[in-house]
Amino acid sequence: MSLSTLRIAALLGLLAVTPALAADPKPDASINTKAIEANVTLDSQIKADAPLSAYCLADGKKWIDKNAADAARERKEDPQAFRDGKWSFERKYSVRSVVADRYVSIVRDDYMNTGGAHPNSDVNTILWDKASAKAISIRPFFTETADNGPAMKAMLAAVITSLKAEKKKRGAEEMATAEWFKDLEPRLLKIGAVTLAPSTQAGKSSGLTFHYPPYAVGSYAEGQYVAFVPWETLKPYLSSEGQAIFGGARPKGDAEEN
Repeated sequence: MSLSTLRIAALLGLLAVTPALAADPKPDASINTKAIEANVTLDSQIKADAPLSAYCLADGKKWIDKNAADAARERKEDPQAFRDGKWSFERKYSVRSVVADRYVSIVRDDYMNTGGAHPNSDVNTILWDKASAKAISIRPFFTETADNGPAMKAMLAAVITSLKAEKKKRGAEEMATAEWFKDLEPRLLKIGAVTLAPSTQAGKSSGLTFHYPPYAVGSYAEGQYVAFVPWETLKPYLSSEGQAIFGGARPKGDAEEN
């Protein structure tokens, strides 16, 4: 067998055992300077919706620009902070659910490495209304969402119950203390990043899922948490719009992924 044939065979073998390398999507926005390497990626479902894609891409580019400016300033003030290399940032937008062919829940995952003891991550969400082509809150699905009101108090109680159960599942029940939940409040802007959970019933949502990055409700080693609040818990507070979109149960696979 010739040397060139061996090289081709070796290359094919490498590709066969590393399919993920070939499958990595090309970033939809990126920057690469002396101080930072950052990119933003949208999943295929998002890119298929032009208004939603434009919204996410604009959001991602704004994030890149801010971090690039911060990195450039930091490098100028403290070059030694970059002796091990430039900062690295990555943001991914992924569709979590589509309810009533109208409401699209998106999870926005961030990865950040600025040369510290370990990389950090963050998570946030977007709820997109296809009918009005804009981001919305969950307020229209409830009769009231006042700070410290009955709906928000019921929601927070269910979130904490779910988090405690998840900590027990992970063997971290000793960390299920009030101290870890003290930053959660019965207010839409303080309870956590929310999405509509998928359902076993087509076109419906089985409830709300709240997404928390490391350190938010647990130690770094515990990683991210997702708290699930079933729609039945929310039923007394649902508006007519909420009653129309909630139903069914949370798919088994969805619960196992978190």
